[in-house]
Amino acid sequence: MKIHADALLFDNDGTLISTLDSVHRCWTRWAQEYGIAPEDFAGVELHGRPAAEIAADLLPAGKVPGALARIEQLEVEDVAGGVTLLPGTRALLDGLPAERWAVVTSATRRLAEARLGEVGIRPKKLIAADDITRGKPDPEPFLLAARRLGVDPARCVVFEDAPAGLAAGRAAGMTTVALTTTHPAAELLADVVVPDLSAVSAQATDGTMEITLAG
Repeated sequence: MKIHADALLFDNDGTLISTLDSVHRCWTRWAQEYGIAPEDFAGVELHGRPAAEIAADLLPAGKVPGALARIEQLEVEDVAGGVTLLPGTRALLDGLPAERWAVVTSATRRLAEARLGEVGIRPKKLIAADDITRGKPDPEPFLLAARRLGVDPARCVVFEDAPAGLAAGRAAGMTTVALTTTHPAAELLADVVVPDLSAVSAQATDGTMEITLAG
């Protein structure tokens, strides 16, 4: 399958990189420090959501600012050895013009840059939790990325592994490509579903890009 687009927008964790073990370690420790019951913690979706929303689900409002600073510190400290590139990431990104793609993450800028830097990825454009007021599944993060890249949202392709991110991409009017790196295909509503970025290649021509996807 081939798609023509002006820009590619990538979620980070679960799409470009994997930090699943690190996230589990850090959030489990955080929950224990804040006295959150295991059954309450188990019922909260961690993946693909801003930490501020997760903390707000679990703690009184007055404790949220301190709790956010704490989870960010725990995750930044766990970056060394806690980040791995997912298949296809390096080959795909290395072949893209820097001004035609962005990373759109629910993590804070500090954490996202630390994780990406650990594996040598330095995007020209990065949309992080600090840049938005409403996180995925709201379309705000992806619409902001399109605006900063100077492209029509309808000419963007979103690469996501989480239902919330795919919902945000659809709401932004973008083409969505789901990766089955963290969720089974049955849980992912997208225009195309692929195993990971090793099934994706792109060629830039005359200001646009042709993306080839192998199912």
